[in-house]
Amino acid sequence: MSRVLFYVNLILRYVITFILISIEQIFFVLCLAILYLILNAEIDPPIVEHFNIGKRIKISDNHYVLKNNYLKKNEFGIWEMYIEGDPYERGLIYGELSKELIQRQEDIFVNQINNFVPSNFMQQFLRLFIGLFISELPKNIPLENQQEIYGISQYFSSRYDYIASKYTRILNYHAAHDIGHALNDYSIVGCTSFALKDELTADSNLMIGRNFDFYVGDEFAHDKLILFVNPSKGFSFASYSWAGFTGVLSGLNEKGLSVTINASKSDLPSGAKMPISILAREILQYASTIEEAVAIAKKRHTFVSETLMIGSSLDKRAVLIEKSPTKLGVYDSKQSKLVCSNHYQSATFINDKVNISNIKESDSKFRFNRVGELLSARNVFSLNNVLSILRDQNGFKNDTLGMGNPRAINQLIAHHSVIILPKSSMFYISTSNYQLGEFIGYDLNKTFESKKGTITHRLSSSEFLFSKEYKKFKAFKATKKRISQFLLFGTDLKLSSHEIKEFVNNNKESFVTFEMLGKYYLKKGNSSAANKMFANALTKNLASLKIKMELENLKKECQFKNK
Repeated sequence: MSRVLFYVNLILRYVITFILISIEQIFFVLCLAILYLILNAEIDPPIVEHFNIGKRIKISDNHYVLKNNYLKKNEFGIWEMYIEGDPYERGLIYGELSKELIQRQEDIFVNQINNFVPSNFMQQFLRLFIGLFISELPKNIPLENQQEIYGISQYFSSRYDYIASKYTRILNYHAAHDIGHALNDYSIVGCTSFALKDELTADSNLMIGRNFDFYVGDEFAHDKLILFVNPSKGFSFASYSWAGFTGVLSGLNEKGLSVTINASKSDLPSGAKMPISILAREILQYASTIEEAVAIAKKRHTFVSETLMIGSSLDKRAVLIEKSPTKLGVYDSKQSKLVCSNHYQSATFINDKVNISNIKESDSKFRFNRVGELLSARNVFSLNNVLSILRDQNGFKNDTLGMGNPRAINQLIAHHSVIILPKSSMFYISTSNYQLGEFIGYDLNKTFESKKGTITHRLSSSEFLFSKEYKKFKAFKATKKRISQFLLFGTDLKLSSHEIKEFVNNNKESFVTFEMLGKYYLKKGNSSAANKMFANALTKNLASLKIKMELENLKKECQFKNK
């Protein structure tokens, strides 16, 4: 079976590469199609005892309570939720408190699916492949997590039962990133993180900063949720993501252990294993030290290649747990700083051919080097210094990249960004938009003592958020979306000379600007104009060697058509 999956994986990757236009669109089509094309792969829910949690009480608009649990939208537009109890009980409470939120989040998924699944043929092809993957999924998710997810699923909308049962849908939503990553074997989530300690921080204590560069549209990122969990077993913890999601992307527990994840690239998977966010959740709930975190990671099998940055107050340091479907490595820089992008650094993977290729061909090394450069520019870092790095849009030696370049630390696509101080149990989270809004700092000691999210510090918004350049970026992004729709689906589009000029002026230093116009002209049959645009794109700071090769091939195609 693993050999069959390997070859299907290869075939599918080439099909998708041929059909789609860019990495961003690969992400849309793969991950959203995956959520839709689980149609006939029903998964039996876990066995649970009946539990009556009662009904929530509405305190005011956007504020509900249920016994000690609550959901409310704070003054910064971020949803806060506190839940406690046994797994199934927690899931039911989660669902009862946030049923409108989780249903709205699924509406967004399904609407995106309807927009981006290319064809019936592709649906049938992916359905067959995904069915092979997800049949083994429940065996690789701990019963506790299944029960919690099952509780939440009962508050999903019945409108989409034609797709699959509520439990099947939500379980696969938790694996969507992994399945999309496995199908495409590409680091589609270009996150950047770093840790500082000792002489590099004012109090010598550990400080971690991270961008979670995950983008499926502005609507998806609108309702962010910080979740405070006080489980009947394990440690209390906070994590930041969206409604209906119980895995961990960025989190901190009561013992001062933090977890953040970064996608990478290595071995091809042979089937469904534990979703990486569920592994991160298990570590956050049950580990207090790096040794305990590594032990948990070793006993679990994941089916994508990811790095987990583990920060530990008790150990006074941070390490990287690097996992692939077949190997695990642990990397400790042995220095006061640790940087992570989307490639591996441990001895386990240092000579791995796929990892070497990934470093050479992807944008990972550019962000890694830029963080290193910025960390070398100061002797001591404050919270604001860390924040400025997370918001940095320049290249090495402050070179201009344009806005939204994947080789920038700040790609202007982040779902969220966090700063973590494990020793003092402070968890700072970004507010909209991207990592540009205010950061609000939760004191987790006070939060779990009072069973209420307690904000004690704030970090200011970026000046860029209120600049003319940001307005230009939003206008650029709107036109880029129109061109993408035209390229993917042939929607009617005729850009005027004024619109083209404005599109260029709004982001003239970005290769993406000219890449998109080149593809627009090429599809319109104007290979001469397309050739000029691709030539302009090649003069800019490109995101990766892979992008350069794609642009050069497109330029050759134009030249061939001009003969």
